[in-house]
Amino acid sequence: MAPHLQLILGGARSGKSRYALRQGNEADFNPRLYLATASAGDEEMKSRIAQHRKERDASWQTVEEPYHLPETLRQSASHEKGLVIVDCTTLWVSNLLCGMGGKALSIPEIKLEFEKLIQVLPRLKGNIFMVSNEVGLGIVPDNPLGRNFRDLQGDLNQTLASIANQVILMAAGIPQKIK
Repeated sequence: MAPHLQLILGGARSGKSRYALRQGNEADFNPRLYLATASAGDEEMKSRIAQHRKERDASWQTVEEPYHLPETLRQSASHEKGLVIVDCTTLWVSNLLCGMGGKALSIPEIKLEFEKLIQVLPRLKGNIFMVSNEVGLGIVPDNPLGRNFRDLQGDLNQTLASIANQVILMAAGIPQKIK
């Protein structure tokens, strides 16, 4: 059976992660896996990661994987009643583009990673909640790196939304079902 795929979009600090975690805590998912894509590159990010860990109780297993998302999902999402929260695709794209957690990839290599992700998602079991920033509501970046990131993230969000069973847009902590 294909997984239930939910895409949770929103701006920075819109409540995306909190919403995903709340849903995971309120339902009878077993096992619960939090797949974190952040890299602790500095003290402030280490502090953020530590705070996120405190928000999850002992019923959650945490896997930190900043780079190899498709492979980690393939290994992790194998239970019909399970839940995997991927938090977040935005940092994953940034990691691939800038080399955090591995080597920086070219845009064609990143698109190949997107294809791997899109191919593996329908083969998974259980429930997958993908958290992602909506990058189409801001300004046009003034540099090529920023524009490449925005384009890649926007393309990934559109593709994930097209295959997701449900898409939620978060604004100021309020979820709006858009699909």
